[in-house]
Amino acid sequence: MSAVLEVVDNGTVIGFGVDDIMKYHGPGFPGGVAHAVKVLERALPVLSPDAPAERREISAVTAHRGPGVRDTFEAVTRGVTEGRFTVDPALERPERGATLERYVFELTYRGKTVRLEIREGFVTDEFISLGRKADRTRAEDERLTVLKQEMADRLLSAPADEVYDIVG
Repeated sequence: MSAVLEVVDNGTVIGFGVDDIMKYHGPGFPGGVAHAVKVLERALPVLSPDAPAERREISAVTAHRGPGVRDTFEAVTRGVTEGRFTVDPALERPERGATLERYVFELTYRGKTVRLEIREGFVTDEFISLGRKADRTRAEDERLTVLKQEMADRLLSAPADEVYDIVG
């Protein structure tokens, strides 16, 4: 259900599908890629409703530390390389619990900022617990790999406005 993310670079519209981003990122963190895709699907039409946004004018701050999120923002916006992507633990929402606290994003484009937070039901407690566990066993690593893909599938099959809320 995920759409192609369209941005403009030097007057040329460029489209990024999930497969394009996964080729850049690799197979390691499909859930993180899916989260960032849903965030961009949700935020970009709000930030630039009349045309695709200029990719090099989009900045993002998030509490999410994962490489799939980072690589998606780099592929689509070039924000990591150009210093417009920041991980800021101060954005965490601990009152939402360990499972949801880091799924917070603020995107800015041409002076307009939107803040997004994940809805319940897309990230499982088991995924967070296992992902944060030090010294996982081989069986736990295999289980985590399954959970990552299940989460990616859950996210990508849902409309972005059912996954992330614009808040504040």
